[in-house]
Amino acid sequence: MAKSGAASLRKLWLNVHLWIGIGLGLLIVPIAISGALLVWHDHIDALVNPARYAVSGTKVELPPSAYLASAARALPANAAPVAVRYPESDGWPLVVSAAGRVNVYLDPPTARVLEVVNFRSSFIGVLHRFHENLTIPEYSGRAVVGWVGVGMLISSLTGIYLWWPRNSAFTRGLRWRRSPETTTNLHHLLGFWISIPLAVVSATGIYLGFPQQGRELLSSMMAMSPRPSGAPLARQTTLTPDSALEKARASEPGAQPAVLFLATQLQGGASPLWRVQLRKTNSDETVTVLVDDQSGKVTPVAPALAGDRTAQWIRWIHEGSRGGPVWQTIVFLCGAFPPVFAVTGLIMWLRRRPARKGAAQLRPAE
Repeated sequence: MAKSGAASLRKLWLNVHLWIGIGLGLLIVPIAISGALLVWHDHIDALVNPARYAVSGTKVELPPSAYLASAARALPANAAPVAVRYPESDGWPLVVSAAGRVNVYLDPPTARVLEVVNFRSSFIGVLHRFHENLTIPEYSGRAVVGWVGVGMLISSLTGIYLWWPRNSAFTRGLRWRRSPETTTNLHHLLGFWISIPLAVVSATGIYLGFPQQGRELLSSMMAMSPRPSGAPLARQTTLTPDSALEKARASEPGAQPAVLFLATQLQGGASPLWRVQLRKTNSDETVTVLVDDQSGKVTPVAPALAGDRTAQWIRWIHEGSRGGPVWQTIVFLCGAFPPVFAVTGLIMWLRRRPARKGAAQLRPAE
């Protein structure tokens, strides 16, 4: 009786695993591939658009006002600069971001315009939009991606159950030749090694696919700050971008600028504020300070609440942007392996159909 119950349970999870692969395969494969490519989005963008990254040197020698002026001359009239993003590493361009998600790529030593790009229409931008909402946000595309994440999570967990050897010989399950067929061995072995990371990436993707519900759930367990409302740029400022950056850097000796956000006008007639992200020397850690436009006072931004930090880590884990090259590679494989599973799983299913059909025809004769 126990064996019959275990066999029935195994058959149930096998059918769930199978129909998730068949039913969601056409969505899982492109979503997974786009996610894999986005792990190294900057490097792929540089490969696709070399002119955008053809810098003449590595040193950022000019003040932010020079980069802003150069970008303003190249931007359309309706796209005002909002931030100066400094290179994360040597050999990368400096980017001035403007309203409407338009980016101006500049040569760090000279402020020469390399290219003006509308992010939404760029290759990486299209990948982002497809991975986030299938480029159909008006038709609940983000929710569809979230449900695909649910399917991937269930598929990962049922895959572990189905992989587990029936005689509980764990080490035997790690062998390559569990079956005479190469496709079956490939499906089993790759699936086992990637199943746990794939479950983690899928679970974080569910949170990102249902942001409102995920935030409500997270805020019920941890303190979270309210969603920031977009503030308009200040029309007139007392400080210049150069002086605002200088005051911010003076508050963190040795730190290098990461992003300078232009002053925004707060409600109630309060003084405009400049926001500056500084990157600590020999570290990926950044600190954010606010510079009062009238008084010049520099105030560190309060540490993020527990819920905000958790939400950040959920995104970082899903993107592979934290954890170094090892986790980046694992996240990349989480996107690269599902197409392999789709093909090998389909072959396994097609191979079993004649066998099941033949067994069904023999039963009446027996």
